[in-house]
Amino acid sequence: MAIGNYAAANPSDYCDSILSKISGEISHRFRTGARAAREVLHLWTGLGYYARARNLHKAAKTVASQYNGEFPTSLEEMNALPGVGRSTAAAVLSSVYKKPHAILDGNVKRTLARAFAIDGWPGKKTVENQLWEIADTHTPSTNVDKYNQAMMDMGAMVCTRSKPKCSLCPVESMCVSKSNGNPLDYPGKKPKKEKPIKSTWFVMLHYQGEVWLEQRPQTGIWGGLFCFPQNEQATIDHKLDSMGIKTKDIKKSETLIAFRHTFSHYHLDITPILVDLSKQPNVVMEADKGLWYNLTQPEVIGLAAPVKQLLESLPSELRTLSN
Repeated sequence: MAIGNYAAANPSDYCDSILSKISGEISHRFRTGARAAREVLHLWTGLGYYARARNLHKAAKTVASQYNGEFPTSLEEMNALPGVGRSTAAAVLSSVYKKPHAILDGNVKRTLARAFAIDGWPGKKTVENQLWEIADTHTPSTNVDKYNQAMMDMGAMVCTRSKPKCSLCPVESMCVSKSNGNPLDYPGKKPKKEKPIKSTWFVMLHYQGEVWLEQRPQTGIWGGLFCFPQNEQATIDHKLDSMGIKTKDIKKSETLIAFRHTFSHYHLDITPILVDLSKQPNVVMEADKGLWYNLTQPEVIGLAAPVKQLLESLPSELRTLSN
């Protein structure tokens, strides 16, 4: 096929060196799987999709315990690792071990959807299955590493989302959507859905340069990350009382400017309430629940993005509160 010939004639050798560096780093840091999940989440802070970081740590422990620290080399075993999907496993195996596995990342989905005029949103299972069938059919048994890299590069640089460079495309003559004059109709768009709006209040307890943070459950939003205690209403008296904080223990409190944090499936309106304490409550000192986070000598922990943002602005807010 023309795509395969193009890939074979245009190797992307830099991929090997990049993969070598990545695998070396993983080998150095995760071989025993002993690196604390807390530190992994700290490194991931601000990147979003925190399940990926948790899965990375789980996969590292699985590789260490079940495969003696060596990544499995079969598609089925690699695909079974936490957070490793079919396309990721195929990309690694084809690039590193030259195994003839098809890939289907976003760039490849777009390129194939246009080349073969596949209707529908690729996130729909029936459409994705069609694209997998095409990818499997046209992936060569030799030079597969170069072919897969070329497919990804072609989608990233030629068959781009908004302004495809059709005149530079090596398969322009066989592209059905180009022939039909409607390449931008492919792939189909994700059905639009209005995001609901939710609200929460962050209770920011401060005592002598430290703030109280709680680790969230491993599942759900910000899974495993540290966050301010949350309240589902503006009145926080009951929340403070449940934490053993009395009115006499509060020097000052102030409601800060609310802001919106958007997830993939809803908007979250956050209102921070800063509470400056004259006494550190004992009830919240449970080690398995949270910690007092030192603002000048911070712990190496994973922070939810809005929490990181608030911590950065907190010194200024505290100066204002003390005036």
